[in-house]
Amino acid sequence: MARVVVTGGAGFLGSHLCRALLDRGDQVVCLDNLVTGSITNIDDLFGTRGFTFIEHDVSSYVWVPGAVDTVMHFASPASPIDFERIPIQILKVGGLGTHNCLGLAKAKGAKFFLASTSEVYGDPLVHPQPESYWGNVNPIGPRGVYDEAKRYAEALTMAYHRHHGIDVRIVRIFNTYGPRMRPRDGRVVSNFIVQALAGEPLTIYGDGSQTRSFCYVDDEVRGFLNLLDSDTVGPVNIGNPHEFTVTELAKVVLSVTGSSSEIVYHPLPVDDPTQRKPDIGLATRALGWAPVVELTEGVTRTTEWFRQLDLS
Repeated sequence: MARVVVTGGAGFLGSHLCRALLDRGDQVVCLDNLVTGSITNIDDLFGTRGFTFIEHDVSSYVWVPGAVDTVMHFASPASPIDFERIPIQILKVGGLGTHNCLGLAKAKGAKFFLASTSEVYGDPLVHPQPESYWGNVNPIGPRGVYDEAKRYAEALTMAYHRHHGIDVRIVRIFNTYGPRMRPRDGRVVSNFIVQALAGEPLTIYGDGSQTRSFCYVDDEVRGFLNLLDSDTVGPVNIGNPHEFTVTELAKVVLSVTGSSSEIVYHPLPVDDPTQRKPDIGLATRALGWAPVVELTEGVTRTTEWFRQLDLS
């Protein structure tokens, strides 16, 4: 049993991670300021033995009483709509928040786990993207607030590792989807499902030929735990290497939902990547990890969850 602090624990990924940690017998201290997270995501965790929730913004000083074995830093708005809505907060949680969480890990003698992102590769010129690729990022574009915050967070994490001897892990997360995504948050899977269920046109930005690699949340979290329990520092790509065009995804969503919605096309946003696919060779070799949930199955599970919501 370990005592694990999960920042952003009431968010989409964080809430699934909290449940997985509790299920394996760990204690969890969930920190979240609820800017993009939601108490409803962790409703089922309250009353669970070993679970504690603290409402807090990690951009301010972070302290947790008692022993801490691991700090897993997942706090950060990560949806495209947030890049324009709250850009300063994104930069602060990536910079100040990572610094504060590393400080907590240092003070407690704890392991530190950073949730980074495939966005550090930007609009990649290398395909698929291995961890050795340094990326092609526009630091002053609208996506730069998220991309550069995560690149800085990786640099800061490695500085603490080298200078202070902190035991760290870095995961680079590729497009992940599943229950508890925010409706209409600008991510393509949730947007398509919500539009299809509402009978609205499915909005594709660009000509639909741009590709993404979609990883179901259960596979993603399993990869996190494998990395956490390993001796691999990283960074390690955790994502699904099966590549789909956005148009192909739209057709899967229409098939799963049974929707007759049409597909409409709009201009591609600035700096939107044309390709995104992880090289998971390191994850396979070092962690024994590979995704198992196929896209149609994952979209079906996600759609079942969205059907329960009031999407009006």
